[in-house]
This record gives sequence, C-alpha cells and structure tokens, in this order.
Amino acid sequence: MAFDAQEKGAELGDTFKRHSTSILLGAVVGLFSGGFWGLIFGGVVGFLISRALKKAVASLNPQEAFFRATFSVMGQIAKADGRVTEDEIQYARNVMAQMRLDEARRRQAMQFFTEGKDPAFDLNKVVKPLSIMLKRRPSVKLMFVEIQLQAAMADGEVSTQELRVIEALCLALDFGADSVDEVIARVKAQRDFYQHGQEGVDSEVLLKDSYAVLGVEESASDAEVKKAYRRQMSQHHPDKLVSKGLPEEMIEIAKEKSQEIQAAYERIKNARKA
Repeated sequence: MAFDAQEKGAELGDTFKRHSTSILLGAVVGLFSGGFWGLIFGGVVGFLISRALKKAVASLNPQEAFFRATFSVMGQIAKADGRVTEDEIQYARNVMAQMRLDEARRRQAMQFFTEGKDPAFDLNKVVKPLSIMLKRRPSVKLMFVEIQLQAAMADGEVSTQELRVIEALCLALDFGADSVDEVIARVKAQRDFYQHGQEGVDSEVLLKDSYAVLGVEESASDAEVKKAYRRQMSQHHPDKLVSKGLPEEMIEIAKEKSQEIQAAYERIKNARKA
C-alpha cells in the first residue's frame, strides 16, 4: 500500500542519516587497513549505498505522503485535548468536500483521521516521509502547516495541547519554530477575513483583517504591501504547489487561499486610492 511505502521511505532516510558517519569511518578504516585501494573501495561502497537510499526515498509519491499525513495529523490534533468536537469533524469533512474525493478516497481519508486519533499514533513515522520529500519545497510545507492550524482552530482557538502537536509537527517537518507564531497569526487573520466577509461587518474591520492576511502593518508603504502580496501569492500559487508535491485533489484549497490573498490586496489598494 502507498503508506507502507512511505514508512519504508522514512526508515531508509533515517538509515542514511544514521549510517553516513559509519560510511565515512568505513572509508577511513579502509584507508588504514587496505591502504589506497581500501580507501577507494570504502568510498565506492559508501557512494553506492548513499545513492541507493536517496533513490529509494525519491521514488516515493509525495502526494500520497501528503494525503495520508494531512488526515492522520488532523485526527491527532482533534483528539489532542481529549475530545473530538463536531466542529473538528466538520472541518475534516469540509476538506474532503473541497478535495472532491470519491467514496473510496473519502473512506481512506476517514481511516487516516481515525488512525491519528489513536493514542499509539506516531506522528514522526507519518510525517518523516513528507519531511524527506519536501526538504527543498518550503511552500508545500507551509501549506501543510496552515491546513493543520485551521484544523486546530476549527472549534475556536488553538488549545495548549493542540499547540504542542503543531510544534511537534513543525519539528518533524524541519519547519522553522520562529515561523510558527507568524503563521498562526496569518491563519487567524484569513479565518477572520473570511468570516467577517460572510457576516458583512464594518469595512474598517475588513481592512484591518486584510493587512493581517498579508502580514503587514497598516503603516506599511505601498511597496511593502505589494512585496508582501507577491510573496504570499508565490507561496500559495496552486499550480506551483501541485508541481512541488501538493496533491491535485487539494488544488481547490490552494485556490481558495490565493483568492483570499488577492481579495485582501484589492481591498487595501482600493482603500488607499479613496
């Protein structure tokens, strides 16, 4: 199965990390025990092992790893504070609906969500394949973290227990801890921007939300606002994300995020023209 292959990939990646020093030492030992030819032999063996492990990890499907991790981590976050609320279940259903999953795929997503709720769930084992495959794809990592933060906020605010899961997730993904607070603030702003827009609240409130969505102060210059907008659009561009490993099923979620960023930028521009 896809997730069995992902687990094997994680193990292979870990093996490579654990044995890289041993491989080097083997070459050194080869040098002292077999002289020049021992060094060459050790180096060749080390190279072959390294290449084989890297190829095995690279051959895995990042989209399947993303799919499994999305719903299983979502399940762990929902269960983190002891009880899964109806809002948290509904959020998972909404994500499935946005992805337009067929019945078989939906059942698989629900299976992963249930897996994540299990006390024995090992977050590192599931996230590690994703971390390996997304090592040079920070925008996809960001998208994953944002989806999980939205899950944590589904019932209002992020609890202490949910925040611990998010922090463990970011550590496993090698996602900068100093970026977490910034992402939390932006995800909250996106939620408020959407909700306030639906509720028809005061335009000044929506304008304040718009600045928060872009992650800039209201005092920012036009150039700073434009730069922040372009950075956000680059990070959330649907086609770019899919090409870097985001499941095609999640393109609607990416589109929605990019549309919110676009709407926030347009609101700021219009307000500054007035």
